[in-house]
Amino acid sequence: MQAALEQPVLVLNRLWQAVNVIGARRAFALLARGHAHVVHPDDDEFRVFSLLDWMDFSCSNPPLSAVETVHTPSRTIRLPRVILLTFFDKLPCKELKLTRNNVFERDKCICQYCGDRFEREELNLDHVIPRDHGGKTTWENIVCSCIACNTRKANRLPHEAGMRLIRKPVRPKWRPIISTLLDKHPHAVWKDFLDVAYWNVELEE
Repeated sequence: MQAALEQPVLVLNRLWQAVNVIGARRAFALLARGHAHVVHPDDDEFRVFSLLDWMDFSCSNPPLSAVETVHTPSRTIRLPRVILLTFFDKLPCKELKLTRNNVFERDKCICQYCGDRFEREELNLDHVIPRDHGGKTTWENIVCSCIACNTRKANRLPHEAGMRLIRKPVRPKWRPIISTLLDKHPHAVWKDFLDVAYWNVELEE
């Protein structure tokens, strides 16, 4: 049961926008306080359940796998995969820290000069405009670079080294709260709420 309660649950705000990923234990706590409802796919639509209704639904619709449930002394309850908050209608802050890992995440561990993918341990961060040339440490001036390309470019501008970027570096527009979790815990039902275009739209303050 301990492992089941650590399973990830996608959280939607009351506008049905994905805002977080939490553990099942916390999800059940929100359900018990009436702060959320379970969202469950049913053919081409979604049904919404309070905790008591979800418990009744679990009895009449047991899951195929026992790992999809938690147990009380008298009940077997299905694990929710998506919950809908009843009050919260905001979105997470879009601000993202400029860190080594976040640059690797943005560039997908691909050297921005040769286009090859590497393990993170085999990558460096390169200032496109070197600091000696006035280049700053910003999202728009930092890229992933493999050791060979980094050595070749050295302390020069790309064109001075006969090199070109495969894409212009920009500040990411994805939300840091859940962006790295989505790839690690992809449940089929989540995909309905995670449209690619949605995650790449700049939000207004």
